[in-house]
Amino acid sequence: MVDTATMGKLLERFAQGVAAHDRENPDHSSWGIGMAHFDIERLGLEEGEEILPGIVLQADGGVTGNFRVLCDGEHDQAGEQQQEEVVDAVASEEVGEPVYIEGPAPVRPPL
Repeated sequence: MVDTATMGKLLERFAQGVAAHDRENPDHSSWGIGMAHFDIERLGLEEGEEILPGIVLQADGGVTGNFRVLCDGEHDQAGEQQQEEVVDAVASEEVGEPVYIEGPAPVRPPL
C-alpha cells in the first residue's frame, strides 16, 4: 500500500478527471476509472473497488501510469466514423521488368 499523501494526490487526480469529463460531456454518466492491472496491484487497490462515490476501479489494459474515465457514452469525432482504405495485399500488375543474368545454368538441389 502506498503512503496516505500519495493516495490523497491520486484520489484528487481521479476526482479532477471525473469532474473535467462530466463538464465536457454533460450527456454522459461517469461510472469508473480505468487503469492498468499492474498499477491497481502496485497501489494496493482491488478491481471493482469503489474509489470515489459512484466510481469503481476497473482494469482496462491501458498504459501503466495513466488512467481514464469510463462512462456510458461513446466518444467519437463528431459522430463520424473514419472509413478505412482498402489496399490489395498482392499486386495485380507487374511494376518493373524482369532481370536476366547470363552465366551457367542454375544449380538445382537434389530431389
